[in-house]
Amino acid sequence: MASSPAVLMRLVASAYTVAEKAGTIVRKVLQSGELGIVEKTGANDLQTLADRLVQKSICASLSKSFPKVTIIGEEELPAEDAEEELLENGHSSLILQKSCPDQYASLKEEELVVWVDPLDGTKEYTEAARVLYSPVYIQKAEQPYINRLLDHVTVLIGIAYGGTAIAGVINQPFYNYQMGAGASLGRTLWGVLGLGAFGFQLQEVPDGKRIVTTTRSHSNKLVIDAVQAMEPHDVIRVGGAGNKIIQLVEGKASAYVFASPGCKKWDTCAPEAILHAVGGKLTDMHGNAYRYDANVKHMNSAGVLATLRNHEYYLSRVPQVVLQALPSD
Repeated sequence: MASSPAVLMRLVASAYTVAEKAGTIVRKVLQSGELGIVEKTGANDLQTLADRLVQKSICASLSKSFPKVTIIGEEELPAEDAEEELLENGHSSLILQKSCPDQYASLKEEELVVWVDPLDGTKEYTEAARVLYSPVYIQKAEQPYINRLLDHVTVLIGIAYGGTAIAGVINQPFYNYQMGAGASLGRTLWGVLGLGAFGFQLQEVPDGKRIVTTTRSHSNKLVIDAVQAMEPHDVIRVGGAGNKIIQLVEGKASAYVFASPGCKKWDTCAPEAILHAVGGKLTDMHGNAYRYDANVKHMNSAGVLATLRNHEYYLSRVPQVVLQALPSD
C-alpha cells in the first residue's frame, strides 16, 4: 500500500489550487470595476477588495486543511469567518504524484510557516483599472499599456521551514491577457527546493548581456546608484517582486536590484523558493540570506538582490554608499 504524501507536498498541492482560485477572484474584482481601494500608508501603498478577499480565501482555506501551520498575510484584516464561496479545499493531483525531497519528507505542520501576499503589484492593478474604466479610455490605443500593467500582478504563497524559504507558489492572474477576448487567462508557477520548479520554461539571458530589473514606483537615489553600478546593457522598471523573479527565470532579466527597504517577507518568500529551486539566489544587498521564521520582522530592511546566475558578480558591484545606508539585519 502506497504511503500518503508528505505534509509539505500536500501543502504545496493545496496552495496551488488555492492560488488558482485567488487568481479568479482577482480577475472578477477587476471585471466588476468596483475595486474598493483604500490607502494604507500612502498613494504607493494601496489595498483593494481583491487584496482583502484573496487573503481571506487563502488563509481560511489553508488553515482549514492545515490547522497547525502558521500563516502570515500582508493585510491586517479583522478576524472573521470566510464566506463559503471563498473556500477552496482541492489540491493538485500532479503535485501529489511527485516525490518529496528526503530532507523535507518528515516535516510536521507546526514546523512550517506560510507567507501570503494576496496581490503583489496592487499599484499596477489599480492603474490598469483606472485606464479600463476611464470615460476617455480608447481600447486600441491603451490596450498594450494595460497588458503591461496586468503582467505585473501576482498572488504569492511562500512556505518556510527553519527560517528558509523551501517552497513557493506564484499565480499570474492575467497571463495571456494580450491574446484578447476569449483567451484562457492565468498560470501558476510552483517550486520546491531539491525538486525543481514548474509551470514555466526556464531560460537565461544571453551570455555577456546584463539586464537589470528594478522597481517601477519606489525608486530613489540609492536604487538608481545600485542599478547603474551593475553597468547594465538595459534596465527594466516593473512592479511586483513576484513579477521580477519571473523575469529572471524566463530570461528577460539577469538581476533584480532593489537597494532600499520596502520589500517584505511575503513579497520574497515564494519567489525566493522558486528561484532557488532552479539554482538562482536571492539575498540582501550585502549577500546575506533573509530568514522567514514566524517571529522575524516583516521588512527586508537591507534591500533585495536576486539573480539566476553570477550572483557574486552583481554582489561585488554594490556601491559602498549603498551598503552603509542599508545595514544588514
